[in-house]
Amino acid sequence: MGVNREPAALLAPLTTLKVGGPADQLITVTTEADLIAAVSASDAADRPVLILAGGSNVVISDEPFLGDVIHVLTRGFDVVDRSDCAGVTLTVAAGEPWDDVVSHAVGQGWVGIEALSGIPGSTGATPIQNVGAYGQEVAQTIAQVRTFDRQDKVIKTFAAADCDFGYRSSMFRHNDRWLVLDVTFQFALGTMSTPVEYAELAQALSIEVGQRAPLAEVRSAVLALRQSKSMVINTADPDAQSAGSFFTNPLLSAEQAANLPAAAPRWPASQGQIKTSAAWLIEQAGFVRGFRAGTAGISSKHTLALTTQSPASATDVIALARLIIDSVDEAFGIVLSVEPTLVGLSLERS
Repeated sequence: MGVNREPAALLAPLTTLKVGGPADQLITVTTEADLIAAVSASDAADRPVLILAGGSNVVISDEPFLGDVIHVLTRGFDVVDRSDCAGVTLTVAAGEPWDDVVSHAVGQGWVGIEALSGIPGSTGATPIQNVGAYGQEVAQTIAQVRTFDRQDKVIKTFAAADCDFGYRSSMFRHNDRWLVLDVTFQFALGTMSTPVEYAELAQALSIEVGQRAPLAEVRSAVLALRQSKSMVINTADPDAQSAGSFFTNPLLSAEQAANLPAAAPRWPASQGQIKTSAAWLIEQAGFVRGFRAGTAGISSKHTLALTTQSPASATDVIALARLIIDSVDEAFGIVLSVEPTLVGLSLERS
């Protein structure tokens, strides 16, 4: 059976932040055909739809969701051996847990996503946000994204060049038209990683920035770094009840960057922009690790992560996020953007 329907199901247990009220109906699907059928039926009935998979990058309102929540648990790996080209093509179903894909790739000697180890969530979500960490992004290895077009009711495949990938963004982000069915990756073959471009990771590996390291060692180092920041799923760690990094690092014009204090971190970015550290801005605006407000707080290990204590409240999470955004704006004239998708919630003041 590929479909299970559950009325009045609580959504909080399905998210890593552990927030979210009940849904009119929770529809769990395990096959692609059932996923398309469920979404199509809800759309035909003009029912609001929330697509939920790993639940690691979403903040859902405490209020009831008056529609259908479709929980994607599709599975499947399809490997095309291209050893003659020194590479492998791998197609992964949207519902596959992402870290399982990374673990498998490292074990097989497939190069390009080893620094993305330990990131919670599903594979289908990775192109939507162009998931990245420690100097790698999925856009660097994605060959194509196969989708169901909810408007025209057809399957459409997008080459990577057509996905409009950017910093934590793509054409799929904040666009419900395209339902991701699977993602195809192109990996090089080898035992060594791509050049390590992230200084913290290079230091953990005892190498220079730009050098390579064995795939398994890179994965182990990334997992250790993420564990030290409570950025992996761990029910025994209260700081791990989060949605990962809640804020993105701002991309600034040269003029904006020049107006920052001299001590502010700066890195060159694309199109002449300059990236600065959201964590630094938050800390300089007066927030400390471990700060709490109601059931929400800032992680004691990682300033960018907002955490919750159960029973958790999405209202508290949004109130804290708004306080941080307003404080940084007042101090530096920079409005932070959030990474998670907000469902039934807004950061705008009423």
